[in-house]
Amino acid sequence: MTDFGAALGAERSRSEHRLESLRDELASVIEGSRWTTDDDEHDPEGSTIAFERAKIAALINDTEAEMREIDAADSRLAAGTYGICDRCGTEIPAIRLEALPAARRCVQCVRLR
Repeated sequence: MTDFGAALGAERSRSEHRLESLRDELASVIEGSRWTTDDDEHDPEGSTIAFERAKIAALINDTEAEMREIDAADSRLAAGTYGICDRCGTEIPAIRLEALPAARRCVQCVRLR
């Protein structure tokens, strides 16, 4: 049997490390752009600094959303409702929770979306 509390903790740890790495990467891009006068907006050879910043910012937002989902799953675990689909009320199969520890819905309800 899977220890879902530990699985959620591992997910949180991975997300925290990813978030820290992304924030460092964003800071590096911002710092690097301060010391250049290149017109990267019109450079046909690669992506622009603005694009890189937007891409990293979007990844940061996604990671923060994942962390909120993990927090919500921790709350459900504490409340005794973890593993219960929040749409139909059926039990979410353990195999799904092992793959996605923060899952809120069973596969059938996700497909209905």
